[in-house]
Amino acid sequence: MVRTDRPAPTTWVGIDVSQDTLDACLLPAPGGKHHARSFPNDPAGHAALAAWADAHTGDTPLGFCLESTGPYGEALATFLADAGRHVAVVNPARVKYAGLMRGQGNKTDRADARLIAEYAARERPPAWHPPTPDVRELQALSRRRDDLRQLAAREKTRLATPGLTPAARASIRRTVAFLGKEADRLQSLADDLIAASERLRADRDLLRTIPGIGPVAAHALLAELPDPSRFATAQQAAAYAGLAPREYRSGTSVKKRTRLSKAGNARLRKALYLPAMTAIRFNPLVGAFYARLVEAGKAKMAALGACMRKLLMIAYGVLKSRTPFDPSRASRTAP
Repeated sequence: MVRTDRPAPTTWVGIDVSQDTLDACLLPAPGGKHHARSFPNDPAGHAALAAWADAHTGDTPLGFCLESTGPYGEALATFLADAGRHVAVVNPARVKYAGLMRGQGNKTDRADARLIAEYAARERPPAWHPPTPDVRELQALSRRRDDLRQLAAREKTRLATPGLTPAARASIRRTVAFLGKEADRLQSLADDLIAASERLRADRDLLRTIPGIGPVAAHALLAELPDPSRFATAQQAAAYAGLAPREYRSGTSVKKRTRLSKAGNARLRKALYLPAMTAIRFNPLVGAFYARLVEAGKAKMAALGACMRKLLMIAYGVLKSRTPFDPSRASRTAP
């Protein structure tokens, strides 16, 4: 069980994660000596890293920090969180820009680990909370299904290769059929998992009340969007998905188009693209919002990105309030 009464960390371990290796830098309180060591990125290495950090800190409140760089770090973050440790998973873009501001010269795994530790000591990022076991399983099934469908799409493009022999063409078709069958099997497992979980089933039914959110988008939101209680506002949920607007303006002469930050969960953004297009047609709230933006001179793609953001914020509101979508209520509460 994750502890909630632990003191705030005063000592931080920055961890640079790669497929096979964890480079760790322990940055003690001001005036202390930093320590660095590498560990294998496997269960034994995870335990050894935690024991090494404890040996250097004793009873000092300790925090661990790593970048959200994908599956290579998820197992370590989950191990530390399940052990009741304060582990922060931060956006790598924030660490990168912090390094540029501080004039980081070397680009090595050990230097990156120290930069992450310094960032954590300065910013004191909040603890990361792992998804529940059923959401973790749903996430694994959904991501694997998406990967298989992407592989199938790439194989299909090879059918247009000039000069492809009949035997090679037949092989590609068999591969596409297998990948599609396996993706459908994983989708069926995900459906069964949702049906067996009272909370996931209730959340799915709430999401499906939103015009534009179909089965695929609902599954993606269930798998990729953390529990609404983790966010104080709908804007924070949108920022998690990289759907926060980013302005570029300086003085009176420099003004570029506002764009989405895209510094967040890319799978969540991808899952909202087609639903937003559907919502523009069939969701009165999103459709009116899109029309206002286009009428005001926004490019259609920029307006579509704003609708993706709005759709996610509506989904957050529905899950947070535990009430089905109501366009009149949503228009009063959603920015």
